Amino acid sequence: MVALNQDPPPYDAQVSNGHVNCAFNGDVQSKEAAKKEKESLAKKYEGQDPWAVTELAVDDGVKWSEMTTTEKVQRVTMNTLKVSLVLGFLYLFICSLDFLSSSFRLIAGKTTGDVLNNEYVKNPIVGLMIGILVTVLVQSSSTSTSIIVSMVSAQILEVHTAIPMIMGSNIGTSVTNTIVSLTQVGDRNEFRRAFAGATVHDMFNWLAVITLLIIEITTGMLEKLTTALISDLQWVKGGGEVKMLKVITDPFTKLVVQLDKSVLMAWSTGKGPLVNETSLIKKYCKKACLEITTTASATTDLSTTECIKVPVNNSCNFIFYQTSLTDGQVGIILLISSLVILCSALITIVKILNSMMKGKMAVIIKKTINANIPYVPWLTGYIAIFVGALMTFVVQSSSIFTSTLTPLIGIGVITVERSYPLTLGSNIGTTTTALLASMAGEGDGLVYAIQIALVHLFFNIFGILFFYPIPFMRFPIPLAKKLGDTTAKYRWFAIFYLVFMFFLMPGFVFLLSLGGSLALYIVGVPLVITLVFVFIINILQYKKPSLLPRFLQTWNWLPMPLHSLQPYDACCLALPCCKSCRVADAGNNELSSVEVPKDSGLENQAFERTDTRF
Repeated sequence: MVALNQDPPPYDAQVSNGHVNCAFNGDVQSKEAAKKEKESLAKKYEGQDPWAVTELAVDDGVKWSEMTTTEKVQRVTMNTLKVSLVLGFLYLFICSLDFLSSSFRLIAGKTTGDVLNNEYVKNPIVGLMIGILVTVLVQSSSTSTSIIVSMVSAQILEVHTAIPMIMGSNIGTSVTNTIVSLTQVGDRNEFRRAFAGATVHDMFNWLAVITLLIIEITTGMLEKLTTALISDLQWVKGGGEVKMLKVITDPFTKLVVQLDKSVLMAWSTGKGPLVNETSLIKKYCKKACLEITTTASATTDLSTTECIKVPVNNSCNFIFYQTSLTDGQVGIILLISSLVILCSALITIVKILNSMMKGKMAVIIKKTINANIPYVPWLTGYIAIFVGALMTFVVQSSSIFTSTLTPLIGIGVITVERSYPLTLGSNIGTTTTALLASMAGEGDGLVYAIQIALVHLFFNIFGILFFYPIPFMRFPIPLAKKLGDTTAKYRWFAIFYLVFMFFLMPGFVFLLSLGGSLALYIVGVPLVITLVFVFIINILQYKKPSLLPRFLQTWNWLPMPLHSLQPYDACCLALPCCKSCRVADAGNNELSSVEVPKDSGLENQAFERTDTRF
């Protein structure tokens, strides 16, 4: 059982007692040298909290009133240039997310349809994992939920079956901002905050899914509620796709590649004339009107003319049009290119923002973002939820909105606590896409399509009601911070988390489902029971160790790899590339293991101080 709850860097209460363990610095140090290093670190970190909003650099330059006209023009020009560069690179960043989404769709190919058409999808656990996998494959919860809504509208899926898949799509959408957080791995504290800011979305989604899926299986709450709401659909006028941010980004992204969504939909549903198409890349971008005249009868001159839309050859103009490469090869090229653009744009944005975060105006902006409304501070979070929902509706993607927040959290402009309600709002905002897609349907399936879209909306609303209004219930924040502490100490853990949570675990459950429900329950039930047992024991070890038998008051009787990440860290550091990074990093990141004093209340007394907790 791998430890997830690592010790944070030394805080005030810890460093004041001198409890900083330097045993894993890579060098065998004498006690005297270790003591001196502890004293220097205690002095350096005194009064510091890596989760606090970082202090802004004070601008010691010439005051505006003391500047000459030339100097004023230079400053205004420089600031205007920086703002323009930030907006320009933000545009490239958003476009790179679009390319990233397209690359995953091309690489996945017909796999998306095969996953959705799995015969065991009626199992709610399998449905949940399929929702995660499909969203990861298409890199967009808006797309995956629209596909699911369309399948319900075509009556390929029942509403009851599609509910767990909709829940899974919520989890899969947070993979993008988790990837974005990896670009700040160079600085421990920035990476700590960025990864926590990204995974606070994961933690909320997982907690909401676990809670509401159990409620849904036992009571059918969401299905019954939405069934009552759609009993009278006279308020439905029809709908369609709303394009806002796409109007700005499409002129650039469509010069590179264009995908045929109708082919993707046909692959997903397994129906339609395009189901046998072999490529997602568009073949026809324009249609011409072919007029066909029919005569009513030979004895009369009455005739009718009908216009039939037919595709026009050579009507597209983008880089990969009529390419000889396969979809997979184009997807790999786009994947590499999009990651290069994403990382370059994000790093540049962070550098420019850091240079701009100076002076009194920057201090005011930073304090305003993280401040509470006077006299009614509890209202601030709900306004943040509204802002998050509105911004997500504007950009039509929760991935874009949360991925834009991630670097700001990393550099300390926005706290994890403030990003939490903004992220919750983005979950509400992204449901509008599926709702609009459902209203564009017709026929008998329209009612069911609207119902599953409303399930998506109420799932997020109930999740927020469970894990936001009561401060004690905001579990995603401390859980995300613990993950941030873990990745700051063991940076390779971020890659493991990403691969395990979004690929290995859903893929394992999906493959297990191919063996039937019996195989799924034989393997899954013991695993769930074991995890619940370990969780309960950890809580008792922390709160009331006296209630446990002596051997369960600590996990030290287990082999080291089952209760600590240190052995795995040693394996990673043994690799040549990691070893060189460790040597280069030793001067800047002096803490690789932290000893927490027993009387601080942060650590279980049963654990060794140099060990790692669950």
